[in-house]
Amino acid sequence: MGVTAAVRRVSIDWTLVACALLLSVYGIAMVYSAGQTDVAQPFVAGAWKRQLAWFVLSLAVAWGTTRASARFLEWVAWPAYLFAIVLLVVTLAFGSGAGTAASMKGWLTIGGVRLGQPAELAKPLTVLMLARVLTQRREEPKSLLDLWKPLLVVGVPWLLIMAQPDLGSGLAFIGILFAMLFWAGVPWQMLVLLASAGVSLILSFNTAVWGSWFLLLLALVLWYKPFLLEGVTLVVANVVMGVVAPIVWDQLKPYQQRRLLVFLDPMNDPRASGYHVIQSQVAIGSGGWFGKGWT
Repeated sequence: MGVTAAVRRVSIDWTLVACALLLSVYGIAMVYSAGQTDVAQPFVAGAWKRQLAWFVLSLAVAWGTTRASARFLEWVAWPAYLFAIVLLVVTLAFGSGAGTAASMKGWLTIGGVRLGQPAELAKPLTVLMLARVLTQRREEPKSLLDLWKPLLVVGVPWLLIMAQPDLGSGLAFIGILFAMLFWAGVPWQMLVLLASAGVSLILSFNTAVWGSWFLLLLALVLWYKPFLLEGVTLVVANVVMGVVAPIVWDQLKPYQQRRLLVFLDPMNDPRASGYHVIQSQVAIGSGGWFGKGWT
């Protein structure tokens, strides 16, 4: 019998690749343009070079990933994920802050040299581990309890990052969780129920808005008809979130409070936290459809 060598063909979505490349190049060009200031600022002016270096590195990583087999990616998910968790624990114990967030422990520093933020590395590694867990399911989840594995995968790094505390990266992990659950086929009704307690926590700062949300939640529970204990737990959890919201607010750092307030209304802090949002609105209004030219 003749032995035929199996050739693995990689299916590439060239439209997606082209869009990603164009957006990356456009972003680097905008960083270069933003660095051309009247007053010389070496760090800002050289930002595009650092972005370009990371872009080239990302291309190499992307190429290597497309050449790796699915079995290898599945095998490497566990050790890569554990490596990210170890880095987050080390950062929480020995990390340092930077800039306006000097009080947090988000940067891994050795010998006075900042090596980077392990939270950024943890994002793709968590995605890899989450993909492995979700592909093991062969049927649609019947209840929220069926989602305990993906919740655990994202919850561990999320808790370590929130303990730094890094609210921005923590929110990114929540986005990763819900996006991947959605593409894995979890019904949107279940996703809304899963997020309901967090939504209640945010909306409870306005009684009327929270009341409207709570009525919608009750309607969704009655329509979707989850298990009785699960439905009761969700309703109670939303009520509890509405009650403890002021306590949670007092536990937030001042910069975290400002970030949330600015998200709702940039004019709450126009000269600090809301400055960039307001200036972006001014730039869009001033530049119109075609802008005022590159650099």
